[in-house]
Amino acid sequence: MRALIVCTNHTEYKTKSEKTGLWLSEATHFYDELSDNELPYDIVSPKGGKVPIDERSLKRKDNTNDKWYHNPEFRAKLENSLKPEEITPSDYQLIYFTGGHGTMWDFPDNERLQAITRQIYESGGMVAAVCHGVGGLLKTRLSDGSLLIENRQITGFANIEEKLLGLTDEVPFLLEDELRKQKAVYRKSIIPFLPFIEVDERLVTGQNPLSARKVGKKVMEEMFEK
Repeated sequence: MRALIVCTNHTEYKTKSEKTGLWLSEATHFYDELSDNELPYDIVSPKGGKVPIDERSLKRKDNTNDKWYHNPEFRAKLENSLKPEEITPSDYQLIYFTGGHGTMWDFPDNERLQAITRQIYESGGMVAAVCHGVGGLLKTRLSDGSLLIENRQITGFANIEEKLLGLTDEVPFLLEDELRKQKAVYRKSIIPFLPFIEVDERLVTGQNPLSARKVGKKVMEEMFEK
């Protein structure tokens, strides 16, 4: 068993000078659940190399962030992420797309990541994503040409959450709208920013940053307890 964690390389908004990147807790809280099972893992990003961290996610008091951000192995994997071309999909039984606004630019059109996702899924593996990272599944097609997420129960960052952050005009698209366009059966929490996940067989998605741990827990339950 091995897990592949996908992170963004993108830092720029359309007009804001503030930088984006990986929302750190979406990697650390998820991995914290995997670490209990001592699951080996790799980190990959569209370009490979250093994964930028959204500074706002570093400013929050978060013991899990502190634990893993200062863990030499985890930090080294973030600083030296693999390129998609270096990945052998058959090595992995799980792929997980982290979020952060940067993912909206460099996840959806990455055909190599789509191919890796397809191969892991079609080999019986799990596919998971959280928050904006769910955008990495928007265009993934299975071998029969159908979209992975079509008619599947999915969640992801909601329009109302983007609006409340004041970033609706800063992003290339609204994730909730695009998921609906791809005929995903989109659902969300009644109250914004609360943990919420959707599970559709081997596909587990979380709505927002606080959902990352819940996604990790569910994935581990599906992989180890069934």
